Amino acid sequence: MTIKCKKCNHEAIIFQKYSGMHLCKRHFIEDVERKIRLTVRRDYSIKKNDIIAVALSGGKDSSVALYVMHKILGNRPDIQIVAISVDEGIYGYRPQSLELAKKLTETLGVRHIIRSFKDEHGTTMDELAAMDREKGTCSYCGVLRKSILNRIALEIGATKLVTGHNLDDEAQTILLNHFRGDMERMVRLAPPATVEGLVMRAKPLRNIPEKEVALYALVNSLPVDFSECPYAGEALRGEIRELLNSFETKHPGTKYSLLRGFDKLVGALAKELPPAKIEKCRICGDTCTEDICQACKLLGRT
Repeated sequence: MTIKCKKCNHEAIIFQKYSGMHLCKRHFIEDVERKIRLTVRRDYSIKKNDIIAVALSGGKDSSVALYVMHKILGNRPDIQIVAISVDEGIYGYRPQSLELAKKLTETLGVRHIIRSFKDEHGTTMDELAAMDREKGTCSYCGVLRKSILNRIALEIGATKLVTGHNLDDEAQTILLNHFRGDMERMVRLAPPATVEGLVMRAKPLRNIPEKEVALYALVNSLPVDFSECPYAGEALRGEIRELLNSFETKHPGTKYSLLRGFDKLVGALAKELPPAKIEKCRICGDTCTEDICQACKLLGRT
């Protein structure tokens, strides 16, 4: 039996348990783009002559973020969109996703900058993973990638740096910080403020569930790499992902509730926790909150 879209007479391709709606392809795409437009307008107001950098890995989230931002803003002559990809040096994984990223930027006609860990930090993720180290591979990768993205965004004069964080990512991070009691990190998740030396982060997909991001990529035939990084597997985050997915199945809307509760709470939390003092790393000059940035610490620079 064919299930019809709640908004028209066409066949539905998705059932949103949290909203109770069956949606066809057209109305699903409209629903995703409506939520993204609302998020951008409310949290990241686009101004005239903005240069918007988009962190593009070639995976579903970053590819959808670039595609939708281009769809929303690509026709504005005063707005420039630039994709930035980071090659971490992960054999058998990153090369194929970078090729898909190149394909997408060529299709959209978007300028594409690619930098590598090797060029910027003198090492690769494979080399770091093989070393004796205190932290997990994801900690190294995240810190080093962020430093490169911010550096390039500053070089091109970007006013915003878009990342592909979706609803699942945000809900997991909120719960993770609660479990760790890390309120300072919790405050940093709040809608962005301008900090000298750091390009303002924007997360247009923060209200879109991960499964809907994947479906959006598929129905729009985007060139996307769905494979998982061989170094993925942060134990606690993986457990939280399973926990949240279980709650979402039993109690649809759990992830949205976590995000909405956080958005209401974070303003009051920020008043109790003064912002960290901003400094310049005495080794590389990057903006940080101590005399040495996390990237330099992880790489053993003294």
